Amino acid sequence: MQRDFQEPARCRPDLVIGREEVFGQAREQLARGGSVLLHGPAGIGKSTVLRALAADNSGSARTVLRCSATESESHLPFLALADLLGLVLDEVTGKLPVAQRTALESALTGRGESTLQRDGLALRLAVLSALRALAAEGPVLIVADDVQWLDSASAELLGFAARRLGGTPVRMLCAVRTEGQEYDRHLRASPPDTLALRVNPLSRTQVSELLGHRGYTGLPRSTVRDIHRTSGGNPLFALELGRALSENPTPPRPGEPLPVPTSLRTLVLNRLEMLSDEARRTLLVASAGARPTPALLRAAGRENAEAETAQAAALGLLATDPEGPAVRFAHPLISAALYAEAPAHERRAAHAALSKAASDPIERARHLALATTGTDPDTADSLAEAASLARDRGAPSVAASLGLLAARHTPAEGNPDARRLQAAEDAITAGELDLARDIARDVLTRATVPADRVRAWIIVIDTAGHAMTEVDSVFPQALADAGDDPQLLALIHYQLTWRALLVDGDFDRAREEAAHSAALAAQAGDRYNELMALACQAQIETLMGHPDAPATIKKALKEPQDPRVSCHHNGAGYSRFRWLIMSDQLAEARATVTTLLREVQRTGAVESEVHFLRGVAETELRSGHCGRALDLARESLVMARDTGIGEVASAVLTSLCEASGGDVERALELAREAVDHAEEDGDQMYVSRALTALGYAQLVAGDAEGAVRSLRRVRELEHGLGITDPARGRWQGDLAEALVRTGELSEAQDVIDVTREQALRLGRESVLAVLDRAEGLLRAARSEHEAALAQLTSVQDRLAKLGYGLEEARTAFALAQLRTRRPGPTSYDEAARLFRRCRALPWLRQVDAASAVPAADPEPAAAPAPASDALEGLAAMERQVAALVMEGATNREIAARLFISVKTVEATLTRVYRKLGIRSRVDIVRLAAGRRTK
Repeated sequence: MQRDFQEPARCRPDLVIGREEVFGQAREQLARGGSVLLHGPAGIGKSTVLRALAADNSGSARTVLRCSATESESHLPFLALADLLGLVLDEVTGKLPVAQRTALESALTGRGESTLQRDGLALRLAVLSALRALAAEGPVLIVADDVQWLDSASAELLGFAARRLGGTPVRMLCAVRTEGQEYDRHLRASPPDTLALRVNPLSRTQVSELLGHRGYTGLPRSTVRDIHRTSGGNPLFALELGRALSENPTPPRPGEPLPVPTSLRTLVLNRLEMLSDEARRTLLVASAGARPTPALLRAAGRENAEAETAQAAALGLLATDPEGPAVRFAHPLISAALYAEAPAHERRAAHAALSKAASDPIERARHLALATTGTDPDTADSLAEAASLARDRGAPSVAASLGLLAARHTPAEGNPDARRLQAAEDAITAGELDLARDIARDVLTRATVPADRVRAWIIVIDTAGHAMTEVDSVFPQALADAGDDPQLLALIHYQLTWRALLVDGDFDRAREEAAHSAALAAQAGDRYNELMALACQAQIETLMGHPDAPATIKKALKEPQDPRVSCHHNGAGYSRFRWLIMSDQLAEARATVTTLLREVQRTGAVESEVHFLRGVAETELRSGHCGRALDLARESLVMARDTGIGEVASAVLTSLCEASGGDVERALELAREAVDHAEEDGDQMYVSRALTALGYAQLVAGDAEGAVRSLRRVRELEHGLGITDPARGRWQGDLAEALVRTGELSEAQDVIDVTREQALRLGRESVLAVLDRAEGLLRAARSEHEAALAQLTSVQDRLAKLGYGLEEARTAFALAQLRTRRPGPTSYDEAARLFRRCRALPWLRQVDAASAVPAADPEPAAAPAPASDALEGLAAMERQVAALVMEGATNREIAARLFISVKTVEATLTRVYRKLGIRSRVDIVRLAAGRRTK
């Protein structure tokens, strides 16, 4: 019977947010019979992981022994040992020698005067014997939390036993608070096979997930970023900061740090009382600065900065930095708590001193603002200039913060709303969409100037991203505010272009709206918005396969240009990239998008960076560099989820890359998520793209039926959207191949014929090659083997010359399957070599599986047919499957031979049985035997 003592509330492992890797490693170690020591600083989540692992492993143990020490009780001898063994004492004492039993009972009950000094050997042996006695009845799991607070006697006895358990089925699962690598001494007191795992800080995405799980939802991403920075990724600190913000109706003002709750102030500031008053003032100035150094502190009036920071470092408040002179707090929370604890007048004094001492104009302006109360035109102008400088330096987030400070100090007659709107636009550039939306809606509550109102409406629309159905009501209001002003109308019609694309899926209407926007902007002399509209028109025409696309791109690239457009993700540069990659000019496409990515990384344009990361990843994937593509796609997905920008698009691309070079199950998961999100947003274009990724992943996974279902939907959607260029999604070849695998040969031929006509018209050479590969597979399914071999050989050569490495490898694989009469370990060498070159791991696993299938005669057409005339009524695929069954081939062998899935073989056989009036494979063999005896 399982014994589990002092069991706390269960913690489901799937709620161990951000700890999947450490949880998985620990779980595997415990499953092997080993022990685990979790270590890390206070609040990092060790106890959460410990409880989840204990819940996960308690079912495999007959006895679970638990203890959780506290600092206040660490002076009490044998307390932890009593927690562990107290409830099983009666079970084990009768199995111990008298001396050991007496010593252990005395220690655990407190009725004697047992001490380690007097009964050391007997106690040590008693603990070891007790654990062995329990293990003799079944596996034992010892769960010990906060090992650093174990009383010294219990720690010594437990360590003695742990080192001597040997092959006894006793596992230890422990957690200890450490800083750095000081867990070694605890590891020495653990079983020899113990795996030490450090629990590290959470990423910003994980902090956001944790806050949402605990109910702290609705926090702007900029606030989540500040929580992550201030907490240092510590989940306890992050949750306390989130709770304080949710309970505080007034959020911190721009430029100010987060409010730090009393619970955390007490936790991190208890050592401040040991500082002198002067040292504490020096640390306050350091906490107010962005990059404080001793020199800066001296310039700010702290004459004894070196000695006072040394005193703080000795108390653990500051960390020494061997690579530079910066004054760095041991944890960001210390700085935030110190600043929050200081009175307002002391904070202003610190900022005033730093406004004179700082050498950087942006820092000077920020400190001047935080030292000033009320409106002040000079301070506001200084901040606006600093925001412009930050924008030029590629720091749009800083520019947004400075812009809000400038608006706060701008008098009413100076139009502070214009500065707020500029700050909102900077926030969009920085990827802080929630902040931008909040600013714009605040401005709309009072703005009366049409230009300001339309500008605010455009920000609201922009921050909706692909979920444009959520802002449908905005367009009539924006058009009313614009009146007959061509410049304002151009802005709105540009947004209506995207609505026509994303919501209605109407390419013709979108193209008209883009052209109208460009004409209005030209009429108003607004070159920036004219170029943006032309670039958008060019992208739409490219997707449509419209003959005017090259001319529109040329028009969008005509001088004079605006530097803000050239590197915008909706600018002409990106339109040209899309045209290049769809036209099979991979090398030039890679060079173009790589240049764009470098430029936006320099300027800090986050939304464009997410787009261009995807562009580079897509180019690498087309070129057959699957590992590199997967790394870039994953990076874009992390950035998209951190900022809320382009999450569906990044998930789609990452799914394609996972299916090609990573984890197929992950690919399927991402694609399904993308489909769901796109459908929720009402974004028909991305429903189509997400289904394309899903269909490809299903094909790689061997689910041909699922691939057919997904890609048929893509065909219907794109027909409805008016997308005629097959290079847009490149799904047609996969659909045709999946249809061949499921035996639906007529539909496969139709997909090939219709798509080939479109590809020929547009000169899409790689699409034509992939269609020819699908047709080669179709011919093989029709037993036209010589024609199939010739076609596939030609396709492989064409794809190699075009630079499509993965498609070349897929064709080599199809050729190997078709050529091989007796598969063996060397039959697939060429395909395996090409897939390894691409790092296409899922495909490489398919090669391994195919090469392991025993041989069968690859000429099913030459096999004797069953005697029954009913065979003539079978479809071509059904006849081939039946013929291979007669030869004794297994379902797996048939699937490998005919390029179909095992499920398709099973479904085909079911139809054969029904048509022939038989019940099993044996009946087919009997029919064949009857034929041969005639």
